[in-house]
Amino acid sequence: MADPGADIVGIRAADVAKWFEANIGGARGPLAFELIAGGHSNLTYKVTDADGKDFVLRRPPTGHVLATAHDMAREHKIISGVARAGGVPVPAALGLCEDVAVNDAPFYVMSYVEGVVLDTSDKVDEAQLEPAARQGLGEHVVEVLARLHAIEPDEVGLGDLGRREAYLARQLKRWRTQWEGSKTRELAIMEEVAAHLEARMPDQVGSAIVHGDYRLGNMLSSPDGRVAAVLDWELCTLGDPLADLGYIMNNWVQPGEDAPSNRGAAQAPTTAGGFSTREDFTGRYAQLTGRDVSQVDYYRAFQYWRLAAIVEGVLNRYLKGVMGGDDVDTDEYTLQVEALAEAAHDLVKTG
Repeated sequence: MADPGADIVGIRAADVAKWFEANIGGARGPLAFELIAGGHSNLTYKVTDADGKDFVLRRPPTGHVLATAHDMAREHKIISGVARAGGVPVPAALGLCEDVAVNDAPFYVMSYVEGVVLDTSDKVDEAQLEPAARQGLGEHVVEVLARLHAIEPDEVGLGDLGRREAYLARQLKRWRTQWEGSKTRELAIMEEVAAHLEARMPDQVGSAIVHGDYRLGNMLSSPDGRVAAVLDWELCTLGDPLADLGYIMNNWVQPGEDAPSNRGAAQAPTTAGGFSTREDFTGRYAQLTGRDVSQVDYYRAFQYWRLAAIVEGVLNRYLKGVMGGDDVDTDEYTLQVEALAEAAHDLVKTG
């Protein structure tokens, strides 16, 4: 962690500390800031005040970003609303700063939650999670997802988060646009998969709050096998809840399985073993929600394709040097995008 009061990339320490003292109850400067590793879009910092109290600050990447991305007020509103509903563990939203004069970009502050981010199989082993804890964590991940999808958005102030209907059509259009705006090369398979997805789109049954990036790597897990907090809500919207199920199934890789979620810049934590199977996960989700999960493979194909577009955007920003770090192997991201596109193609071809 940097010395108290010292600027780091993305943080004007003195101005942010002044804002903290005026807006975050009990916070006292000078503040020390640490960029938390693993943020591939918005930048996340651990903030420690003069009394040793910890907070978390989120802000957009430095430099140019796509116009529709990185809305701090929206993220702050989402975690506030989800917390209000109860049942889905999230950090407490403590404050929002939209005055760019303070830190060159909007930011928000939330509580610091103890836990480990299980974004690789090594992290699972390092956390020394016993088999029973791994099994229990998998079950809790399903339960939290079902609770999220049971929230009525209007009741928690999130009814205007997005259109509820035509989720897949809107997402296909959005991520095609994002792909065109951030691609670092031509990749014909991305257009081919998009055409397949549009032609075979299932009817949407119901709507819910969709996290958009629901996986163990975007959660804090506790040693006893519980989800301590769900993080990274920047892709959250309203729409088809099965999109979240398809997404996490791609990341719920079984030991020994060759999958794009276990290559390149990402590794699936569940390959460490001891977690429930995909079949158990989807079966439990269906039991808890009453939803038909028979077309989950379509949603898996869609999410592989969508994630390819997202990772390409991350690659683009790393190449431009606006991600707060310069020690990343961008070739890994290139390979991951191509592997994701191929996996999506395989699923849409097999139906």
